[in-house]
Amino acid sequence: MVYLNLLIAYLKIGLFGFGGGYAMLSLIQHEAVEVVHMGESAPWLTSKEFTDIVAISQMTPGPIGINSATYIGYVATGGSIWGSVLATTAVCLPSFVLVLLISGFLLRHKENRYIQYILSGLRPVVVGLIASAALILMNRENFPDYTFSIAIAVGAFLLVRYTRMHPIWIIVIAGITGFLVY
Repeated sequence: MVYLNLLIAYLKIGLFGFGGGYAMLSLIQHEAVEVVHMGESAPWLTSKEFTDIVAISQMTPGPIGINSATYIGYVATGGSIWGSVLATTAVCLPSFVLVLLISGFLLRHKENRYIQYILSGLRPVVVGLIASAALILMNRENFPDYTFSIAIAVGAFLLVRYTRMHPIWIIVIAGITGFLVY
């Protein structure tokens, strides 16, 4: 039953996850942490496990949505590689099929004002989904003290905005600061 649940969940995520991996995170979090799927006794992951998966998915090469699908498929099926393959395929399949179906149409009608309106309407949705993913990850497990976390984020923003310091160095400084504070 878990394989069917994985297939359905990740087909939905792949179909409605406009905007890439970060936009998919709120959908993935909902399916993996909040929903008890048909025939199962508990969600696939805890909130802490989901946060860990997001961190690991960011560090490994590839899109975060696909990396997290691979790992969640593995965990949800009790360590089966087939769960990883199924979840990864299911999250990629809707995008693949949609691109095949509409790419020719969009190329022919890209100047059509109605198509432009549709694409313009999707942009705020993508921003909202990415903001939702950021809000989901802002919890007590990730940020035990919001004061220091906000200070680190504001400091990093100010360094990026007003200095010529390379962003890699800012990330390193923020990481060291977080390690020392927490």
